[in-house]
Amino acid sequence: MAQPDANTGRRRGRRVTTSLSEINVIPLVDVMLVLLIIFMVAAPMMQKGVEVNLPVTRRADKLTTADPLYVTVPLSYRRDRRVQIADEFVPIDVLGERMRQTMQARTDKQVYLRGDGAVQLQELMDVFGRLKEAGVQKIGVVAEERRAKQ
Repeated sequence: MAQPDANTGRRRGRRVTTSLSEINVIPLVDVMLVLLIIFMVAAPMMQKGVEVNLPVTRRADKLTTADPLYVTVPLSYRRDRRVQIADEFVPIDVLGERMRQTMQARTDKQVYLRGDGAVQLQELMDVFGRLKEAGVQKIGVVAEERRAKQ
């Protein structure tokens, strides 16, 4: 049996608490952090692109432009005569016009030309010439650095 309180004369019993209407945010934060980690790991895997085997050189310089514009000549160029500007495939006949439009919006008139290692030099030079006709001031050819055999 409960003892009476000296000040009030009432008995001390179990205290009845009302339910809290607040949301416990700790599990919510835990779930959000787990989702953030999942998306951080999965995002690099979701990038799509064209598989290009770049030619190999003894020394390859690093690119210095913050937002480079790539023109890629894939191996399928022989079949369909299409190149890739950034993420878009463009027929070679409209490459000049498309590059003029792209270069108007850019401050640097530099383009990086990537070609598959199996693409012939003549095909690469054809694209190179069309880029120059379109008003591109600087064209860099992208290559991978040759790694020492282990």
